[in-house]
Amino acid sequence: MSERSSNALFREIHRDYSNTEYRRSPDTIEKEKYLIFGTPFRRWAMFPTAFLFQVICGSLYAWSVFNDPIDGYIYGLVTNPLTGKSAPPAHNATITFYIAVGCFGITAAINGPWLERNGPKLAAIIGTTIFFLGNMIAAIGIYAKIMVLLYFGYGVLGGTGLGLCYISPVSALQKWFPDRRGLAAGFAVCGFGAGSIILAKIPQPLIAAVGLPLTFVVLGCCYFAIMFLCAVVFRVPLPSFLIDGMDIYRNKVSAKTVDLPDKTELSLDVECEKDLEAHANERAAQDYRDPGVNMVLSTAIFSSEYRIIYIVFFGNSTTGLVFLSRLANIVKGTFGKDETTAATIVAINGGFNLAGRLFFSTVSDRLGRKNSFIVMLLCQVIIPATLPVIMDNQVYWVFLLEIWVLTACYGGGFGCIPAFLCDMFGPSNIGTLHGIILTAWSLAGIGGGLLFTGIYTSLLNDGHTANWRRILGVACVGFVSLLFVGTNIQDRLLPRDKGEIARIRVFGRLVRMGTLASE
Repeated sequence: MSERSSNALFREIHRDYSNTEYRRSPDTIEKEKYLIFGTPFRRWAMFPTAFLFQVICGSLYAWSVFNDPIDGYIYGLVTNPLTGKSAPPAHNATITFYIAVGCFGITAAINGPWLERNGPKLAAIIGTTIFFLGNMIAAIGIYAKIMVLLYFGYGVLGGTGLGLCYISPVSALQKWFPDRRGLAAGFAVCGFGAGSIILAKIPQPLIAAVGLPLTFVVLGCCYFAIMFLCAVVFRVPLPSFLIDGMDIYRNKVSAKTVDLPDKTELSLDVECEKDLEAHANERAAQDYRDPGVNMVLSTAIFSSEYRIIYIVFFGNSTTGLVFLSRLANIVKGTFGKDETTAATIVAINGGFNLAGRLFFSTVSDRLGRKNSFIVMLLCQVIIPATLPVIMDNQVYWVFLLEIWVLTACYGGGFGCIPAFLCDMFGPSNIGTLHGIILTAWSLAGIGGGLLFTGIYTSLLNDGHTANWRRILGVACVGFVSLLFVGTNIQDRLLPRDKGEIARIRVFGRLVRMGTLASE
């Protein structure tokens, strides 16, 4: 690539990530005041539709139920002479899941600016259509026994569609509920987690009834119909939107309205006061204005605060994922429980995942996002530090208690992170920033899976203390990094010294890392 082409590409990327303004015509604004048949739109309509929409997106988590049926359908079954059980000779269907997760994260990260410029409805409809096409191509690939078509259909197209769909309602809810950002974010991502539980029970009986290829056709059509109806409801607030005296940026607005001859209302004497949700005392104060409100997206992405939050979320995700992936194996292998008990424990654990998403996100509206993450990460430091002793001594009930708390904290991270990013960098940047930070979850899944493999192997052979320390180390890095997230408005606006990497307040004194200067 020539230097001129390279510079042109860089300028185009910079332009794309610098402009996130959503411009609507007067006709569009007027139409978005109503749903159907002249029914006025109410912001609470976003809650059930976003939840249902995310439930279907969460079907990705239930992919494991397709692995054996697909491998068996494509490769056939062979009988193991030692066990007498039949199984597929190859296990390649699971690769589809990893491809989908990769495309999911990349799409969410890349298309965030486009989503903000074009609105959540269009993004959700396009994402739904791509996901539908992915299911149809996957059905053709299974019927023709061509694994590459399955990878492309559900892996590439399905993952791409779901990535665009996932961030659409989350971005919109943050704008509609400036007064309840945590609750709105938690409710949306709670739906994604619920999908893995609700939809995991549907494929098996459907496969038995209509066959494997048609299962993808039936599910794909049902998913498309439901998601399309939900997407029609999605929209962002009108320019004049106010709730409890604040706009979408959480700016306090005192408005005096007068009736004009044409019965329209005009807001006068608008006084924007400073407001910030992540602030000095970490509570939902309304007296400071967030400096991220007018922050350009490209500036937000390369800010030190965003980089630190990325590390924090990585630590939060890794600590939870390593246990979610093989909890049943630990219950059976370490504590000697049967298959039924292990399945029950995993199901209950899924409930704590959902509860954590809703609980911590809702509490963060009062406690503050940073304080909520401090509680979660502190638990994720203490639990891996004590688990080796508990497992060595076979204290089963304490093990379950700690695992369920750990999982609730893992889910809580997903519930709080959209609101945290919205507080720090403004609602116009949330779509992209949330999409990019999901790549931390993808990295945690890959890295955490490899790390857990080493842990589980050593647990069965030479002990596991050293390996638990690795997980503990990741959690500690996330916890310590969180302390450097500057939520105090004065600290965020204060110019950085030369060489400064990060800053933290110690007993009220601002200490700059990377420079000898302090204040």
